Amino acid sequence: MLELYLLIVAMLAAAIVAVEIRDLLASAVALGIVGFSVAIMFILVQAPDLAIVQIVVEILTVVFFAATILRTTHTDETIGKGLKTESIFPTITYFIFATLFTVLVSYALRELPQFGNPVMKVANYYIANGLIDTGAANIVAAIILDYRGYDTFGEAVVLFTSVIGVLTILREVGRK
Repeated sequence: MLELYLLIVAMLAAAIVAVEIRDLLASAVALGIVGFSVAIMFILVQAPDLAIVQIVVEILTVVFFAATILRTTHTDETIGKGLKTESIFPTITYFIFATLFTVLVSYALRELPQFGNPVMKVANYYIANGLIDTGAANIVAAIILDYRGYDTFGEAVVLFTSVIGVLTILREVGRK
């Protein structure tokens, strides 16, 4: 359980860095840290299929943002000079949202079962009736394709959309 709290702290820190840092590429990397922390959390709560999708999407997203940033940013030093506006409002807003997030996450983490305790009653049904219901000897394939077919289809759509987005950004401009 301590691992989840540490990951949440790392996610909050990376999110604040992503918002506050002036370098867009560093901001994209910080957002990648948030996404990879989510993937690690999925692994810790025994959801490896979601972790795999999250990792692939994060890799493609970071590449997508990096390519976009590198293709569109200009190094004009005059942009932004004279626009320094220091305000206490963003700091107060961050603290309010961080406190709210911490309170909500602490309530959510209390509801998680202890590690190692089987709590998924549906899994017992899948194991007991998988061969009878689906006719598949491989129970993992039966669960992914028969019981959770729409979920697997949704994950495939997310992966396909991410790949198409990256390919769109990385294509040669002005190709005839």
